[in-house]
Amino acid sequence: MRVVGMMSGTSADAVDAAAADLEVHDDAVHLRPLGLLSESYPAALVGALRTALPPAATTLEAVCRLDTGVGQAFARLAARADAELCDGRAELVVSHGQTVYHWTEDGHVRGTLQLGQPAWIAERTGLPVVSDLRSRDVAAGGQGAPLVSALDVLWLAGRGRRSVALNLGGIANVTVVAPGAEPVAFDTGPAGALLDAVVQQATDGVQAYDVDGALAAAGRVDEDLLAALLADPYYARPAPKSTGKELFSPAYLDPVLAGRPGLALEDLLATLTDLTAATVAAAVHAAGGQEVVAAGGGTRNPTLLARLRERLGPVPLLVSDELGLPAAAKEAYAFALLGYFTLVGLPASVPSCTGARHTSVLGSLTPGRDGWPRWGGPPARPTRLVVDQERSSR
Repeated sequence: MRVVGMMSGTSADAVDAAAADLEVHDDAVHLRPLGLLSESYPAALVGALRTALPPAATTLEAVCRLDTGVGQAFARLAARADAELCDGRAELVVSHGQTVYHWTEDGHVRGTLQLGQPAWIAERTGLPVVSDLRSRDVAAGGQGAPLVSALDVLWLAGRGRRSVALNLGGIANVTVVAPGAEPVAFDTGPAGALLDAVVQQATDGVQAYDVDGALAAAGRVDEDLLAALLADPYYARPAPKSTGKELFSPAYLDPVLAGRPGLALEDLLATLTDLTAATVAAAVHAAGGQEVVAAGGGTRNPTLLARLRERLGPVPLLVSDELGLPAAAKEAYAFALLGYFTLVGLPASVPSCTGARHTSVLGSLTPGRDGWPRWGGPPARPTRLVVDQERSSR
């Protein structure tokens, strides 16, 4: 089946669409990457999203407008992905949408909200859409995250060692896959979320992020500030756990920076980069990781990768491209896989990773112009994932 997986991360500035051919053979699900497209949100939509995100107050009118605006942005890119990556032969779109709130209390997730009305995608493309992938896991007592662990577990199960899949988005998360052990996954803390917020504030929005980590590379780590940041209780909580901009918001740094008015931008960014490296490395070492396979936007930040390698010490750090799965597209491919499982009736969540009481078939279906494909029954759940040759580098 030809599937388009779509998502927008916590940076809330663009949409990614990755296309793949997916098929179950015997005990394996085969994923053949077909390419990735990215498209920025309209500037007005980015501004409206950032104004509405926690801890800011908002209105139901704003939420409705955002739900429509995000849905239309996803629909435009889905149509492009079908035409440019799938030769007009896509059969399914899977939309993660835009997370605007992840409701946690006392370590438990009570609800999660992703905007981007899927009807706009179905109407624009004529294709069935799987969306709202996190809510079912939350309803089953899970964190609703990290859902990418479903791909990680299948993909790395055959490595024969204790592998740690790392995603460096706005938030960093890991999945620990080891022979003979239940997999574990959790959010380790911020990756790009705080770095991006600082750069945007310092440049009045002219610069969205620290390009190539150049500003951080020019700075020095403030050890006192780093120690204060590492004292956040989140890092000491046991897995499974998840977090987001509800905690690591642009205002998160205000209390700790109040007594440091002379701190240079470069030094602050160097410290925040080391915060991500330190918290990820601590999670890897605590899990006994023997290798780290990284993906996500943070892999394009050489300063972050260098600091992470220093913190990891002898544990090798690979980028997922080295194993055949494009790092920039891995999360979108993961959602393509989850939606494919939904359509064929297979449970996709991993309870030991999300903390749910049981595994679930995830998401909601919006029919396309011709409804959705009819299946005689789900295939046997595969036990591994094979990444086949990528068709193109688009």
